[in-house]
Amino acid sequence: MHVTGTAPLPAPAPSESLTAPAGDPQGTPGSRHARRFGLPVATALVMGNIIGGGIFLLPASIAPYGTVSLVAFGVLTIGAIALALTFGKLAARDPRTGGPYVYARGAFGDFAGFLAAWSYWITTWVSNAALAVAAVGYLDVLIPVSGHRWTACLAALAIQWLPALANFAGTRYVGAVQLVSTVLKFVPLLLVAVGGLFFFDPSRLGPFNSSGHGAIGAVSASAALLLFSYLGVESAAVSAGEVKNARRNVGRATVIGTAGAALVYLLGTLSVFGTVAHHRLVDSTAPFSDAVNAMFGGSWGGWAVALAALVSMIGCLNGWTLLSAQTPYAAARDGLFPAAFTRRRRGVPTVGVAVTVVLASLLTAYNYLSDSGKVFEVLVLVTTFTATVPYLLATAAQLFHLVSGRADSVDRGRLVRDAVVTSVAAAFSIWLMAGAGYAAVYQGALFLFAGVLVYAVMTARRARAAEGHTA
Repeated sequence: MHVTGTAPLPAPAPSESLTAPAGDPQGTPGSRHARRFGLPVATALVMGNIIGGGIFLLPASIAPYGTVSLVAFGVLTIGAIALALTFGKLAARDPRTGGPYVYARGAFGDFAGFLAAWSYWITTWVSNAALAVAAVGYLDVLIPVSGHRWTACLAALAIQWLPALANFAGTRYVGAVQLVSTVLKFVPLLLVAVGGLFFFDPSRLGPFNSSGHGAIGAVSASAALLLFSYLGVESAAVSAGEVKNARRNVGRATVIGTAGAALVYLLGTLSVFGTVAHHRLVDSTAPFSDAVNAMFGGSWGGWAVALAALVSMIGCLNGWTLLSAQTPYAAARDGLFPAAFTRRRRGVPTVGVAVTVVLASLLTAYNYLSDSGKVFEVLVLVTTFTATVPYLLATAAQLFHLVSGRADSVDRGRLVRDAVVTSVAAAFSIWLMAGAGYAAVYQGALFLFAGVLVYAVMTARRARAAEGHTA
């Protein structure tokens, strides 16, 4: 029984594609430019979106907190895997494009679904802006661009628009770029994560807690920044309509991708902390390049890592750009977003891609030209708040199904285990929302509540259309 009294959404057969409306030949799986993802590509999408700009810049961002941030990494990993398992269960129940939006709407009705879609959409385009800013730091190692705000801003805008053009070419090219960039990004990551352990020097770690706050406060604050590194855990669920045998493969891809990313993260961050002196790491704009230079001397290693990191971030933006269009597409099909977001070409919701890249570009330009200081950290903390809203709604939907006890929604043999995992994911989401800080919650709430006005307009238009049909 649904809280709002709306009819439950029927779950399609695993082989049914829900991402393209009937009569859209370019959006169907048989199109030359639109292919459905198998388990390897779905896993690459999860890992590619998780391991992106975050890991390449965040060691420097969390260095001011001290090595206590490594504890935060461990706690964050437990929460991320709990979320991954929860998304896997939800996708097995309802394997449709939209992820948290589909789950929240199916459990609680239109308004909850809209909030999940709106907040997740904000997360994606703000994250794109943050990724582009992180990429500029590594581009600066290759070509000096950070000396002037205009130059850095233009570089960040170019980095955002290249993946958007790949998305306009179709899902076939999105998948190809994702696989190549995921493979390439592991070169510098594994070099530092594994090789750095042989050059590890404990004297470079710095103090355990240099945040000026208690240990619990430092863990929460650093985890709020680190959450950005795990954004993407829901990637396969959001694009479930493009995944073959989604009921099975979405959950597997989500757990495998999250666990693999977590291992790389923990080893990579530990190695950077142990190879780059703490006082240098705090001010670094390319910590993995600095780590390789410290390991081998000279600058060639750092240059090579910067190039691979740049390719990795562009690949991550490629996947995030697709995700940024999928959720508003799913909501638009249900009348909760403007109908223009349902327009597709070659399997990609082109209007969603275009609107997202324009909004991300405007946000990037504003943050650079307003001289707001640490642009990356500001953007990351906003996404921390906005990401937890759909995460919390999704976990609440899973709790709703578990507590309702419906035979078609609950595996009674695993009820206790599923309840524990979901409770951990829900508590984890609330904790991260608190750790984002007052400023991030304030800015994120402004973005979120602006959506209420959009929902009011869309609901009124649907009601008027329904009255016209019944007249």
